Amino acid sequence: MMSRSDFRICLLLTVVVIAVFGQMCGHWFVNVDDNVYVTENQLVQSGLNAVSVKWALTSVHAEFWHPLTWLSYMLDVHLYGPSPVGFLFTNLLFHIANTILMFLVFRRMTGKSVQSGIVAALFAVHPLHVESVVWIAERKDVLSTFFWLLTMLCYA
Repeated sequence: MMSRSDFRICLLLTVVVIAVFGQMCGHWFVNVDDNVYVTENQLVQSGLNAVSVKWALTSVHAEFWHPLTWLSYMLDVHLYGPSPVGFLFTNLLFHIANTILMFLVFRRMTGKSVQSGIVAALFAVHPLHVESVVWIAERKDVLSTFFWLLTMLCYA
């Protein structure tokens, strides 16, 4: 059960992430890999369907096999359409979740709320996370961090 103070810390961390990264939801695709991953990928653009899901699970594309990343892009197309806003919003949600998970992991490991909140806040605004949150092709980073932190929370 989460205490009131822990809930407030999670809420504050959410506000911090939105304040720092919320402005990026109005940005456009980055012409580095976003075209290969999303805008010029007809299977991703078709959304979730039997053909695209099979492709995501069985194919290597852009030198990678990362079916969860492909499926998450397809789900974004299905939910939001092909606009970059939905993709960026999903990255933002994952970063919020990762920040809260970071807090919860350290809180469980140390028993210290304030110190764990500070660590999570530093994680939330650290410049190394900018690329992972604002570059759609870097979805694999926020996804892998999410599952790593869930694993750590279960382990702790």
